[in-house]
Amino acid sequence: MPRKTVIIGGGAAGLGSAGGVKAADPEADVVVYTENEDVAYSPCGIPYVHGGEIPDFERLFLAGKQAYVDAGIDVHYETSVTGIDTAAKTVTVAGEGAVGYDQLIIATGWNYADPGVPGGELSGLYYVKNIRRAMEWDKVISETKSAVVVEAGPLGLEMVTALAHRGVETHLIDPNPYALAMMADPDIMKPVEDSWRELGVHLHFNTTLEEFLGDADGKVRAVRTSDGEIAADLVVISTHKTPENSLATAAGIKLGSTGAIIVDERMKTSAPDVWAAGDVVEIPHGLTRTPLQGLTGSHAYAQGKTAGTNAGGGDRAYRAVFVPWGTPAGKWVIGGASFGEATATALGIPYVKGEAQGISRARYYPDVQPVRVKLLAEPGTLRLIGAQMVGGGEGIKERADFLAQAIRFGMTLHDLSTMENVYSPAIGALNEPIVVAATNGVAESKKKA
Repeated sequence: MPRKTVIIGGGAAGLGSAGGVKAADPEADVVVYTENEDVAYSPCGIPYVHGGEIPDFERLFLAGKQAYVDAGIDVHYETSVTGIDTAAKTVTVAGEGAVGYDQLIIATGWNYADPGVPGGELSGLYYVKNIRRAMEWDKVISETKSAVVVEAGPLGLEMVTALAHRGVETHLIDPNPYALAMMADPDIMKPVEDSWRELGVHLHFNTTLEEFLGDADGKVRAVRTSDGEIAADLVVISTHKTPENSLATAAGIKLGSTGAIIVDERMKTSAPDVWAAGDVVEIPHGLTRTPLQGLTGSHAYAQGKTAGTNAGGGDRAYRAVFVPWGTPAGKWVIGGASFGEATATALGIPYVKGEAQGISRARYYPDVQPVRVKLLAEPGTLRLIGAQMVGGGEGIKERADFLAQAIRFGMTLHDLSTMENVYSPAIGALNEPIVVAATNGVAESKKKA
């Protein structure tokens, strides 16, 4: 008789899990429960449809519903799981009752943190997540004159740019002194903030949200902040991700300091025959071992593949992460790996720094773009421990991916300063910015020796 795997959640982690199970055990009975109307679309792409870079929402879907039927994956749409009984090995499903499982994978994802201020019941507050709701909100944006984005997290950055591209008077409020303060350094973000100002965006840093203000019809008309009142037809909530852990908590599954589920390298939880993946789990940082939660879709998908493979009887490990990241913001692209100066300083981690201002291709080739690279290394050994970059777009993603691997495998500034690089006028400069930054870091370490 086929073994039955139940998966709660139809996002990147959930569908990655389903594929992992079927790859390890093609005869497995795989059932996915999702509260949404769809599975396996890219919520990360929603801001780019709003901004006009992507022409329609349909392009964000990975596949049609029939593709999952053909793959032998039984997806139950708009269906809620209300409980887990790990002793009985059942889940309680709305409209279905108790459903048994041999293996369970929890991929319930995340929610936005509650802003925690009065007025949260007003209409006109947009939480960017569900693609069907995004289609409706896109029509609202077309009629919006003034909008406020609450907090400059990754999605907030994308929505600020999208709204500005749509011609909406856009305000950003954030309690930190600069954008993306939980990840990036202020010098990396300064070009981004300057480009937002060029687009007409109003930036309100060191500013705390106090209340959403509504009109007589119960629709938001403004936000009240520590720096005054800002009129708004629309408010985009971009508070940080919190794990959707209610089912795991009620089931007695062990949680970590982030509030997310603790898993081992096989994505196994504290409960027998229960795995978990995606934004509902925490994973240790590869260097600091600090637990991380709420990473990117690629992390969620890879974790899901690991959980599914192991639940299906295979053998796969998910290692500690070094967090390559990147995103467009304003007219720039920012990115990095591991951590930057702000995080290193906050954690008390000593470092040597190497910086370079370079270019994306030969200086005489059309559309050459600036690339700024900053590398952090361990004093003495000069082992790479972090990196951040800002540039016109070309190569930021690829450099972030490479530098995360360089950190993972213990490469040093000496290694990077002598590495080979592609030189072709159309695609690469003679002097690779990573090489120049590493060389400068080696020189800086000698001065401090």
